Amino acid sequence: MPEGIEVEYYKQTALQALNRKIESIEIIDHAYLSDTYSPADLRDLLIENCFIDAERIGKLLILSISNDYKLGLRFGMTGRLLVDGRSAIKVLEYSSSKDNPRWDRIFIKFQDGGSLSIRDPRRLGSVQINPNLDTLGTDLYEITARSLSEVLKHSTRPIKARLMDQSKIAGLGNLLTDEILWRSSIDPRRQSNALSRNDMRRLARHASQTISELTQLGGSHMGNLQNHRVLGGLCPKDGVPLNRYKIGGRTTYSCPKHQK
Repeated sequence: MPEGIEVEYYKQTALQALNRKIESIEIIDHAYLSDTYSPADLRDLLIENCFIDAERIGKLLILSISNDYKLGLRFGMTGRLLVDGRSAIKVLEYSSSKDNPRWDRIFIKFQDGGSLSIRDPRRLGSVQINPNLDTLGTDLYEITARSLSEVLKHSTRPIKARLMDQSKIAGLGNLLTDEILWRSSIDPRRQSNALSRNDMRRLARHASQTISELTQLGGSHMGNLQNHRVLGGLCPKDGVPLNRYKIGGRTTYSCPKHQK
């Protein structure tokens, strides 16, 4: 968290920051910048310019600048984008429920008095200049049966790990992947290249439906499985205790009865 759905919301928020001249950068957390660039470089890049476009690929938000550079914003597990002090996402699953300005890692002030900032309690996000987009796979909103087949058929990794590999599918995170596999009746530990053609069709259908539905509902935390992803949680479909284990370092929940 945030996953691709949340960053899609951030993109809509970022549209409110377009074509507003940047007056200053009030805060730059050094941990948010790569070793290649300094806070002074970022100020030189942004001040007296403006953002002219916002796009999203996976979990990466890309702001085009009027000087032909691009600013890539990554939000880690707990980052939120605020424009003029407001965010489209109020609460993130793995973040604090508090809203503390001391967690602002970058704060850009516009000449009209407004602002754009990233508020990130755990400092896991980053700011990148001209981010490399070649490392990102198919965007989660563009998943098809064919693209899924290409991603999965040559891999022996657990299917959940493969789906969360951002170089293969960009934007799927822990919550969305667990929800999609639960709805698809597929065990997250299954070998990726062991899916049948019917499994693949079912997975593609549920991936598309789940992403669309949860986008409309407000986030990747709005799935049917979500409230049951706790110790001792029961499958909301079968009523049996959920299995809990790690895949790729991420806590995973699945139903031992219907996910095979």
